[in-house]
Amino acid sequence: MSERIRLAHSPDADDAFMFYGLAKGKVETEGVEYEHVLQDIQTLNTWAKEGRMEVTALSAHAYAYVRDRYDLLTHGGSIGKDYGPMVVAKSRFPLERFKTIAVPGRLTSAYLALRLRYPSFEEVVMDFDAIQPAVARGEVEAGLLIHEGQLTYEKDGLCCVEELGKWWFHETRLPLPMGVNAIRRDLSAEMKEKVSRHLKQSILYSLRHRDEALDYALAFGRGLSRDVADRFVGLWVNERTVDMGEEGKTAIRTFLHRGEEQGLVPPVGDIVFVD
Repeated sequence: MSERIRLAHSPDADDAFMFYGLAKGKVETEGVEYEHVLQDIQTLNTWAKEGRMEVTALSAHAYAYVRDRYDLLTHGGSIGKDYGPMVVAKSRFPLERFKTIAVPGRLTSAYLALRLRYPSFEEVVMDFDAIQPAVARGEVEAGLLIHEGQLTYEKDGLCCVEELGKWWFHETRLPLPMGVNAIRRDLSAEMKEKVSRHLKQSILYSLRHRDEALDYALAFGRGLSRDVADRFVGLWVNERTVDMGEEGKTAIRTFLHRGEEQGLVPPVGDIVFVD
């Protein structure tokens, strides 16, 4: 008898790439049947507060609000070392010159990183894909870009004001955790181990069959060229995605504990990682 697990993740090219092996039956799942549920990350963050999905992609920031329901998997993380989300504007002024910044949701890791870097800005919450054109049209002073906007902002005549991944690395010598995969605490230890193993095998399969996995991911790439999609996937699906290791775990703990120290997230306590 098969066991069914709902696996929720975003329709972004990097998530599609890493879950390709599972989505297309390239990985032996030991009797576990996965139902892929695709939603934007802000929706997934909200759902996680309810514990709706057994396994879900999640902003690292959002984990502070759902740690009573979920543990963290060590595979599938989006962790950038010396790169990450960025603030863009039409003119390259110092970050502190911008009083109002458009952001892609208050539970995103990019938002927490920006608050840690620059606590006093006023936020305007927008869908992530509306921010870049809004800045280009002059509707907002500056915008916080995630996803492929980090690679395409210059085509709209914008410039990078602050690279938060570089700032974080300079501050901590650690990578900046953006996305993680979480598994519900009420699942059995055996199931958690199976899911962890299957996810790792899916990522490894995609990395070893890059062209076919990239073909699959392009269908979710919002019209990205193959070159841009390949660069984007290369940034966010790498050796730290296969296994975040101790460095990745330390990065997540440091990120959330700094948010806790500044009153930006609730107390986090010990974080449970499922290897």
